Amino acid sequence: MPLTKKLGAEFIGTFWLVLGGCGSAVLAASFPDVGIGLLGVSIAFGLTVLTMAYAIGHISGCHLNPAVSIGLWSSGRFSTAELGPYIIVQIAGGLAGAAVLYVIATGQAGFDVTAGFASNGYGEHSPGGYSMTAVLVTEVVMTFMFLMIILGATDKRAPQGFAPIAIGLGLTLIHLISIPVSNTSVNPARSTGVAIFQGDWAVSQLWLFWLAPIVGAILAGIVYRWFETEKKT
Repeated sequence: MPLTKKLGAEFIGTFWLVLGGCGSAVLAASFPDVGIGLLGVSIAFGLTVLTMAYAIGHISGCHLNPAVSIGLWSSGRFSTAELGPYIIVQIAGGLAGAAVLYVIATGQAGFDVTAGFASNGYGEHSPGGYSMTAVLVTEVVMTFMFLMIILGATDKRAPQGFAPIAIGLGLTLIHLISIPVSNTSVNPARSTGVAIFQGDWAVSQLWLFWLAPIVGAILAGIVYRWFETEKKT
């Protein structure tokens, strides 16, 4: 598959993840009387990955996330040459998704983007008021487990055709656990897209939502490579 087609698929997939996942949080989570709440937002994020995994997984691998690309690279499953271009288009797709969401959300009178715009944060900007350390640990561990699910579900030894379901449900579970702590990132592109439009504190705290997912992803790649090494001995 030509790299340009892979990159186009990653752009569209990350666009959908941010628009669908963050859009559910901004537009529908607390809508009067019929808001979908934390459970609904968690399901929405899982559905974005599930649907795109079936739609573009055969084209680009459906990473949609710099941490996923880095984790796959650290496990030996993704090429160094494609890593940078993938990350760039994922960020671009996330920004495009956030831009469309911004246009929609600001169509409502009185909408205040500075109130949060589904941004990730710690301390006073954590939904539950969790400390920077708590958020850092949460994001590292959740991303580690997300990559373990991805690597395991896409292993050639795993049942074929079911990986998107496992990965989508895995992301849903991660959101159910960690929305109160960090508003759930595990994805630097998702965090960057909305942070740019929120501005202010979301941008100043963005470093954590790059650092922690990347650390968790690299650790998962190393650990899963050990499992694969055991398989060959």
